[in-house]
Amino acid sequence: MALTAAGFCEGRRVLLCVTGGIAAYKTPELVRRLVKAGCEVEVILTRAAEKFVAPLALSTLSGRRVWREEDLLSEEHGFEIPHIRLAEWAETVAVAPCTANTAAVLAQGRADGLTGAVFLAARVPVVIFPAMNTHMLEHPATQENLKTLAGRGARIVEPAAGALACGEAGRGRMPEPEEIAEEIFRALTPQDMEGLHVLVTAGPTREYLDPVRFISNPSTGRMGLAMARGAWRRGAEVRVVLGPVDPPCSLYGFEVLPAVSALEMRDAVMSSLPWAQIIVKAAAVGDYRAKKRAERKVKREGREEVSIELVQNPDIAAEVGRAKRPDQILIGFAAETDDLLRNARSKLERKGLDAILVNDVLASGSGFASETNTLRLIGRSGEDESFSGLKEDVARSVWDSLAGRGLFPRC
Repeated sequence: MALTAAGFCEGRRVLLCVTGGIAAYKTPELVRRLVKAGCEVEVILTRAAEKFVAPLALSTLSGRRVWREEDLLSEEHGFEIPHIRLAEWAETVAVAPCTANTAAVLAQGRADGLTGAVFLAARVPVVIFPAMNTHMLEHPATQENLKTLAGRGARIVEPAAGALACGEAGRGRMPEPEEIAEEIFRALTPQDMEGLHVLVTAGPTREYLDPVRFISNPSTGRMGLAMARGAWRRGAEVRVVLGPVDPPCSLYGFEVLPAVSALEMRDAVMSSLPWAQIIVKAAAVGDYRAKKRAERKVKREGREEVSIELVQNPDIAAEVGRAKRPDQILIGFAAETDDLLRNARSKLERKGLDAILVNDVLASGSGFASETNTLRLIGRSGEDESFSGLKEDVARSVWDSLAGRGLFPRC
């Protein structure tokens, strides 16, 4: 499942052009997801696409009529000048699937149908999802057409590899609807983090006592992944160091480095530090580990009590704070139960953070395993700002605030 677009997509206008490939069968689910997120969706269906998906299905899910190629010059709708009206109405245009023929039409600038004419008139972000047989995709003509479209500003989303409708296997599969929706949400987002490298830690760590028992915490990774998704939607390249958790959302678009223990997470973070420009330490890292891990399961028989000697894990945030370059930004998280502001400001100074986000994990609807959160953002100058709501919305507000404070490094 994807992280929700929540209020961000309410009323946003998406023009979806569906062309004649077998992957068109995925578009009703795509429309459903976009509408559920709050988007208004207009659909253009080519003649060939009607062979694969029913216009009635798309119009029912979008709540609007479906436009056809012939509407460009039809007696019934031509007077509406639909290619201009739709191009001016849309906030983004998505072509999904984009066949080899459609890529050629768009690259040549042809306007003999509604899709081509809208493409020429559009002045908004365009996202293209090529989907076709591998040999057709790899043909120099198709590659040149896609290169031309990219050079003119369209975002070309690389097709996935796998089993194709023709029975072959290879590149050419259209991404799944949730992934297409994410690309559309990204196109609807100001790209003020374009080109930035963002490193996010998320989830818990586990410190094994023996092969079957460990010390951990209830973190689901949702807040950290919401921060990662928010940065990706704003154009950043995102790398996530993810603790041992079943991800509560899609990891589409991220480079993921798995880590189980605090030591593994530390190694992953420090190895990525030269790459990163913004580091978000949202993981719930265990403070302690067993001094000695038992090689075999510790049996309960004959043991009324068991003593475990613990030693401190490395403080990853503090280590990053000491090692980071002047052009790197370090954002920390603090889960507290009392004296929130005093403890957060202390951590801000001790760990060399540029900002810290603190929450009360005892408060209702805040902290671990919750879909909502309440965070206070504290900067180095001492100012603080509060955010509440779904974690995805909170993450977006945090990035807005950080941008407003001028904390984004220059590429």
